[in-house]
Amino acid sequence: QPQLVESGGGLVQPGGSLTLSCVASGFSLDDYVIGWFRQAPGKEREGVSCIGRHVRSINYRDSAKGRFTISRDNAKNTVYLQMNSLKPEDTAVYYCAAIVLPADASLSTCYSDYYRRPYWGQGTQVTVSS
Repeated sequence: QPQLVESGGGLVQPGGSLTLSCVASGFSLDDYVIGWFRQAPGKEREGVSCIGRHVRSINYRDSAKGRFTISRDNAKNTVYLQMNSLKPEDTAVYYCAAIVLPADASLSTCYSDYYRRPYWGQGTQVTVSS
C-alpha cells in the first residue's frame, strides 16, 4: 500500500536544528513534486517548502527562507527538510505530501489545494521551546 512516513521531529530549544525525513513506500517518489506542510494548534495548515521532480526546482515560503533546506534522494525514495535556527513559532505538526503538479505550473503554486495530493504522511511533531 502506497504511503509516506515522516520522522525526525522532537523537542528542540530555540536556535536549534532538526532534520525531518519523508520516506515513500509503494510508489516512486520521483514521480511527484513533494511538499512539506505544517499545522500549528488552532491554525490552518500552511505550506513550508516544495521540491520538484528535478532537484534544481525548489521553493520556500517566506517563513522557511534562509533557515530551512529541502532536499531529495530519489535512490532512497526520501525527501528531507533540514531546519536550522528554529523559533517557537515553528512549533507544529509537519507533514509531507506527494503533489501532482503539471509540468507547466510554477513550483510556487505547489501549496495550492487546487492540485491533487494523493499521498500524505501521518505527520511528525516539532516543538521549539526552552
